[in-house]
This record gives sequence, structure tokens and C-alpha cells, in this order.
Amino acid sequence: MSFLEILYFIVPSAIFYAAPLILVAIGGVFSERSGVVNIGLEGLMVIGAFVGILFNLLFADTFGGMTPWLALIAAMVAALLLSLLHAVASISFRADQVVSGVAINLLAIALALYLVKSIFDKGQTDFISERFARYNVPVLSEIPVIGPLFFTSVYNTSFFAIAVAFLAWFVIYKTPFGLRLRAVGEHPMAADTMGINVAKMRYVAVMISGALAGIGGAIYAQTITGDFGHATINGQGFMALAAMIFGKWHPLGAMGAALFFGFAQSLSIVGSSIPVIQEIPNVFLLILPYVLTIFALAGFIGRANAPKANGKPYIKGQR
Repeated sequence: MSFLEILYFIVPSAIFYAAPLILVAIGGVFSERSGVVNIGLEGLMVIGAFVGILFNLLFADTFGGMTPWLALIAAMVAALLLSLLHAVASISFRADQVVSGVAINLLAIALALYLVKSIFDKGQTDFISERFARYNVPVLSEIPVIGPLFFTSVYNTSFFAIAVAFLAWFVIYKTPFGLRLRAVGEHPMAADTMGINVAKMRYVAVMISGALAGIGGAIYAQTITGDFGHATINGQGFMALAAMIFGKWHPLGAMGAALFFGFAQSLSIVGSSIPVIQEIPNVFLLILPYVLTIFALAGFIGRANAPKANGKPYIKGQR
């Protein structure tokens, strides 16, 4: 197997695994750019994955091929509603944002598994019949080198995630909404003085964060696992959080970091089919994404500057 053939094998897989991480990391960017730390991305992914699979199982016969896409909407709404708990605790009640995020993580997995047991009377759901399909992009897939790398055997969800990253960059850096969002995350008192409703902006940002995390969870469950159980979302939310930090709280930076972690995840899955890599014990390939996450943060987090008001509750009139 030549080096180019190895790339043809790994790159599409890396983009495929990175898509959910990109969306969740972008959600984290919105929340933390407004000044609200969201450790609860993992829990929001869990709820998104559960609701996405449940919707798919219940309505596959009704909606057919459209079911996975409609399941994304259901997952988005469910995770958005759960994120409101974090918003109320962190913004209105000024609770510790890290503790609130951890509570969301614990609540989400407990609630999801309880509902799975109640509905299916077992530890995991049935497997879905309607999935996102792979396809070759017409014309583009025929381009030498680039075609097999980026446009052959791809999912629409991969293009969707990348499009969301660029849209988020435009919204945050090129629109009045984005300017207000960054203002409340950097200097909320100055933003308040200029007439910006700090609490409202932070609520909106946390809700966007929840919506994107829910979509990311549903995409992961409907493309990679095909069902929902206790290990469906197993650290991907924390990887997305690491990607957000690694990307310096920038949408495109977070996308690049998510692609890096997606590459590590793909190696852990397809590495056994690649010469040289297949000689490495499988356990090392499985822990690779988590080890790279630790190394990336350990070597980078000290040089990454979070928004100045990140994690700090704002009390109107307080200096």
C-alpha cells in the first residue's frame, strides 16, 4: 500500500469522525465567547445522541430517508432545553459554571440510561434502520488526488459540519451579533454601559451551544454507532472541549483541532488495516485520541488566552 493509498484510506475517515467534534467544539466557542464556561458539552452530546436514536427508531417508517435529518432537529431541541438548566444556574443564579457543567454531564447520562431502560427494557436501544448514507460527489470525486481524498465515499454531515464552522466564523467576527457576543465575554460591564443586555446574550450563546452539541451527538450516534447505550458518547464531548481550547476559542481553529482529533480517532478504528500501523497493539490505537488530547492541552493550554470574562458571573452595576 503506497503512501497516497494510505491517505485515501485515512483522510475521508478522519473527516467523518471529526464532523461531530467540529459541531460540538463550535458550540463551546459560542458559549465561552460570551463568558460562560460549558463543561457540560459531553452531557449535551449524550442527550442529543439519545433523542436522535429514539426519534429515528420511532419515525423511520413514517419519514423514510429523511428520518436522520429530522432526528437532528429533535436532538437539537432536546439539548437546547437541557442547556437552559446550565444557563439558568450559571447566569441567573450565578452558580459555579464548572460545577453546573459537571451536573449537566451527570444528569444527562443518568436520564438517558433511565429512559432507555424504561422504553426498551434493556441497557441499550435497538439499531436504527435509517442512516446517513455515504456517496461520491459528482464530478469532484473524479479530480485526481483531491477527489479520492475529500469527495469520495463521504457523508453530507461532514460538509454540514465544515459549513457550520465557516458560518460561525462569519457570525462571530463579521456581524453585530458577534461583536456583542465577544463584548460580553471580554468586558461585560462596558457592554452593559453601551446598552447590550449581557444576560440575554449569554442565554442565547448557551442555547446555541446546546443546540450544536445536540446535533453533534445525534450525528455521532447515527453515523458511527447506530444505537444508543452507556458508551455511545465516551469522552467525545471532552475532546470537543479540548479542540475549542486548542483552537484558541476561534471557530476555524476549533475546526482544525477537531480534524486533528478526528484523525486520531480514525487511526484507532482503521489502523488495523494499514501496514506498519497494524503492527501496533490495538489497545494503544484505542487510547491514542485521549493521549493526544492530554498532550495537546498540556503543551498548549498555557499559551491559549480565553475571553477575559470567561467563567465570571456578571452582576449589573458591579465593578
